[in-house]
Amino acid sequence: MPASYIDPRNGQLYPLDQPRWCSDERTPLLVTPGAGISRDDVDTSTRSLWRYRAALPVEIKDPISLGTGCTPLVQQNWGDLRPHFKLEWFNPTGSFKDRGSAVMLSFLRQIGVDAILEDSSGNGGSSMAGLGAAGGMRVKILAPASTSPAKIAQVRAYGAEVQLVEGPREESEAEAIRQSSRTFYASHNWQPFFLEGTKSLAYEIWEDLGFRAPDNVIVPVGAGSSLLGCAFGFRELLKAGQIPKLPRLFAAQPLNCSPIDASFQAGVDTSVAREVSKTIAEGTAIKHPLRLREIIAAIRESGGGTIALAEDEIVAALRRLARQGLFAEPTSASAAAALEKLSAAGSIKANETTVAVLTGTGLKAATTVADLVQ
Repeated sequence: MPASYIDPRNGQLYPLDQPRWCSDERTPLLVTPGAGISRDDVDTSTRSLWRYRAALPVEIKDPISLGTGCTPLVQQNWGDLRPHFKLEWFNPTGSFKDRGSAVMLSFLRQIGVDAILEDSSGNGGSSMAGLGAAGGMRVKILAPASTSPAKIAQVRAYGAEVQLVEGPREESEAEAIRQSSRTFYASHNWQPFFLEGTKSLAYEIWEDLGFRAPDNVIVPVGAGSSLLGCAFGFRELLKAGQIPKLPRLFAAQPLNCSPIDASFQAGVDTSVAREVSKTIAEGTAIKHPLRLREIIAAIRESGGGTIALAEDEIVAALRRLARQGLFAEPTSASAAAALEKLSAAGSIKANETTVAVLTGTGLKAATTVADLVQ
């Protein structure tokens, strides 16, 4: 059966060839699960995430490519552990978001979309702007007025139109939805093909480790696209008989904004009240993740867990990474900070293969990082 969009709440299917970012009831969609690929299906002539194009739900005939993917996996000492750090800032615009943008925008362009709208407070916006520019698409980004000037400068440099929106992060999304009747809303949180791009992270880790899955993957989680991408990719590899079991997935969040940890620890997949305050890990400061239910299900299915980190724990990890030559943005440092706490709790062990995903470069928040590591 050909792939379709699917509403995970009721099983309603929608065709892929019509531009769509949500269900008719305005709820988030997914793409029906893929069958997975084997190592023989990896296109080794291509040095980018497009080497895994056989795992995508449709054939992309003319992909937008800036060499996205194929980022380094570096093993380093971390106390008693020897984790592998996946350096996602080696993607073209400096973050893991390029995986989702490359696949989503390539697909949208293929079905006739040439102009897009996106709301973002940082990496998502610069990624859409950069990959959109590479694909000859018109891009408009709506960002909170409080967004750091460096991130806005990057978006503008790619030629995207920027509209700054007063109020909390959610107001940018609300404004984008209001404008979606005029321009296609290619949201990295809503449009399901973004997750089809982020699942290349799982395939890549599998290939990096000699076509084996790690025991544990730790990811900083806000809206959850990298964690869900890993869940979908490893699930497909399991289905295709390429790995014997799923790696345990761990979501790292700042305690100051940790809705996923709150729900997981309460044993539910619905929202749980927990106080929210400002955090240096601004990339994960999402109070109401759109796909909370799917994120909790993926963590449970893998036998993983969640961890909420104090601000000083994130800063300490940021400093420690920098002293080991890894210049990460504060959001990324959450994954490194989680290593110690998970090890102390016995959730991960020294003899296991653990991958910590460092999602974005410290250069995006250089002034903040400089202040924190002094």
